[in-house]
Amino acid sequence: MCGRYVYTAEDDLQAHYDAVFDNDQAREQAQHPNFNVAPSQLMPVVWHRESGRVIGLKRWGLIPFWAKDPKIGYKMINARAETVNSKPAFREAFKRHRCLVPANGYYEWQQIDKKTKQPMFIHRKDNQPISLAGLFDTWRDEDGKEIESYTIITTTPSHSLATIHDRMPVVLTQKEEEEWLQTNADSESLLAILHPYKKESELEAFPVSDIVNLPRNNSPKLIERI
Repeated sequence: MCGRYVYTAEDDLQAHYDAVFDNDQAREQAQHPNFNVAPSQLMPVVWHRESGRVIGLKRWGLIPFWAKDPKIGYKMINARAETVNSKPAFREAFKRHRCLVPANGYYEWQQIDKKTKQPMFIHRKDNQPISLAGLFDTWRDEDGKEIESYTIITTTPSHSLATIHDRMPVVLTQKEEEEWLQTNADSESLLAILHPYKKESELEAFPVSDIVNLPRNNSPKLIERI
């Protein structure tokens, strides 16, 4: 699974994604780094409108439009690539509401023994940003209040990461970013994108401090190699 990730805010999202900000709040939030992004937090995501690409804020943990209780979002932080086009929670979003999740790496916990899990930070060796494949939806309560939320799609890990965990987020290449956001893409083509990262030699993983276990800890120290 992917339960935490890093967003350093060092990159110009508008230039990188050829997109515009949805509103001033999104523009402001995009300038603030988050070294311990956790479920339920508002984070920048990128999607396509008729007018072009947009960068806006959505809450991590997808709440399907048909959900009776928004708390379901805590169980929907990830969607499995193998069932994303058939599972009711994600099926409609897969067809119509695909997005990119800007990140600079993510955390995974490697099982060392029965009692110990070692947090690992996984990122590009050249420290370039990555885009994770995501889905989004809009939920409305009885009073019409909206919650916009997203989920990150996971797949089987690249060979070099398989010893850490049996899942990894779908990391897209620049070409796949274009394909993922196309409004007229067919399901078969989209599913073909949801594979382990082909350029796995670009990624590296190293152990970090267990202070990352607490979401309230948030500083560059979290991604320092130990």
